[in-house]
Amino acid sequence: MTSPVVVAGAGGAGLAAALSAAQCGVDTVVLEANLHYRHACTTVMSTGLVPGAGTPAQQAANVDDSPEDYAADILAKTGETSDPVTTATLTARSAELVEWLGRSLRRALELATDARYPGHRRHRLHAPADRSGRTLHGALNRAVIAHDVEVLMPYRLVGVAERTDALRLTVATPDGARHEMDAGALVLATGGFAQDPELVRRHLPQLEAATYFGGDHSDGQALRLAEELGLDCAYLDSYTGHASYAHNHGVLVTWNAVMHGGVIVNTAGRRFADESIGYSGFADALAGQEASRGFLLLDQRIADACKTFPEFTQLRDAGGIRWADDPVALARAIGVPETVLGATLEEAGIAATGAHPDPHGRTDWEAPLAWPVGVIPISPILGMSQGGLVTDEQARVRRDGRAVPRLYAAGGAATGTSGHGGEGYLAGNGLLLALGLGYIAGRDAARVVSHYGHRAP
Repeated sequence: MTSPVVVAGAGGAGLAAALSAAQCGVDTVVLEANLHYRHACTTVMSTGLVPGAGTPAQQAANVDDSPEDYAADILAKTGETSDPVTTATLTARSAELVEWLGRSLRRALELATDARYPGHRRHRLHAPADRSGRTLHGALNRAVIAHDVEVLMPYRLVGVAERTDALRLTVATPDGARHEMDAGALVLATGGFAQDPELVRRHLPQLEAATYFGGDHSDGQALRLAEELGLDCAYLDSYTGHASYAHNHGVLVTWNAVMHGGVIVNTAGRRFADESIGYSGFADALAGQEASRGFLLLDQRIADACKTFPEFTQLRDAGGIRWADDPVALARAIGVPETVLGATLEEAGIAATGAHPDPHGRTDWEAPLAWPVGVIPISPILGMSQGGLVTDEQARVRRDGRAVPRLYAAGGAATGTSGHGGEGYLAGNGLLLALGLGYIAGRDAARVVSHYGHRAP
């Protein structure tokens, strides 16, 4: 079997790559190992927030933004450690990506102006009206099918051999059978490695005990292929975590509950870090507390501000928020001494009014908590790895610093823009890496195949 463009993986990255290649008039095939990919990939589990700097939607909302401003925010959040090529490439084309998605999916993404996200100085996150990654992925899947892209399942890419005029791929099926096919170009969109315990232990040991809350098959297959081919990898210590996983109900609580003034305490009733660093960086801080458990405290004003997020209303309607009318009842709900929790809340309330600096360094408060106060038991999760194969401006993978012809990477398989660790993650980084690199990779793969055919470029 031969296909001009082959995409390994049907998550957001893979579908974006397949769609952009097919729109260029090139026959494209997608290999997917998971029969249930439409319900279980990382994009489906996201809130569908796609960053775009300088979009028409921003201009209509009088938001003055630019790729340079966006890149500056990434550099500030990562301490100037993010990959310079990937950062410059994706921020420069972020508005183009948002507009392409709107045209291709026949539904414009809306600019999210009702929430603030740590590290973003401007409103630049765009999403479907229902803030659902499932909606975004479903629209991509329908667009791919409409362009006659075939999704072969359950096919898992297990080998790549470089030839003069093509790439020889080896794919496996669950029955143990193996098949070979040739590809004019290949996009690796097989996900990251956050689901593989050994790779997490090796590269992200601080989150070894964290619950994995990401898509299926993020098992490091791209890293294994990279090792066999001698490809460059970087930032393997980078990750996306989330500190507000309501483990009793299996729901991620929107971090806007924190940004609107919510407070997080540990099982002793004490705050232990600046919550406004963001949900990913705070996941590491929470993982270091006793039993890796804590409590998110919020009031009715905050709950009302978060009701536009489906997961939050799901948690609220399921009784996942326990309310208390005073410090005594709240201390009992958490199981800590009233004096300890009372002192914590008093200190946080004073800091929130600006009357005294916060000992943990938090300066971003909306208002002090007001009674009654609700409590949500939380723990950290590991969502996805943010390191992987190093790519250039066209999403081509590198070996010894040089682009490898016909071979691309996108999404969790590639190096992202989050620098090292988890604190550098900005909301939307994951989908920018997936959809942005996928879009770029598909277009360039189609260009190469159209121009060179099966001759070496």
